Amino acid sequence: MFGKSYLASIMGFIMRILCIEDDQELLDYVSKGLKEVGHIVDTATDGNDGVLLSSTEQYDVILVDRMLPNVDGLTIIKMLRGAGNLTPILIFSALGEVDDRVKGLRAGGDDYLVKPFAFSELLARIEALNRRDKKSADTETSLKAHDIELDLLTRKVKRGSEEIALQATEFRLLEYLLRHKGQVVTRTMLLEYVWDYHFDPQTNVIDVHISRLRQKIGKDTGNQIIKTMRGAGYIIDDD
Repeated sequence: MFGKSYLASIMGFIMRILCIEDDQELLDYVSKGLKEVGHIVDTATDGNDGVLLSSTEQYDVILVDRMLPNVDGLTIIKMLRGAGNLTPILIFSALGEVDDRVKGLRAGGDDYLVKPFAFSELLARIEALNRRDKKSADTETSLKAHDIELDLLTRKVKRGSEEIALQATEFRLLEYLLRHKGQVVTRTMLLEYVWDYHFDPQTNVIDVHISRLRQKIGKDTGNQIIKTMRGAGYIIDDD
């Protein structure tokens, strides 16, 4: 049996996806399918919750239905684009006329899928959006801070000229912190992205891995690359 991490690896990498859909049956179907191939999925069933999640959390792709309670899908998209959020957005809707699709794309959507749709097509379109976004907005093949360099292609980490051997979880933890360099990363964000926990396991798993990572990448305790923001989370500050 192949595990989720293997399935996600052969597809590209694990994505964090937000799905905003008021049809609970469809929402459950899409969410279950995306999780089965290893992705992390947050869901919302009305426009208000969709606005809150999409504006306060970071996602690789957002899926949004056009017709939603409280705040409709196109309004959500316009709000995000107006705030400078460039996350790829796929609209799905029962409204499939040319004018409907044009309105969705002009509102700021990146793709439009008409209901009913096959899950395989939805998955292919999500992957295509992510590839397009990576090519245009994330063409870098390495992440850097201070004298730390993480190579996304070779999966190697160096501090100066010294190569540092990291376990898979430690690499993923460092990658996430580097991708958010200069920003405070909360414990909840780490639990969801690195461990795919959507609850607090009430363990010190984060503290243990942060401590191990610090020991491996830190040459001295007086100049920690990963700083603790008490009561908030962790940060790798700008150079």
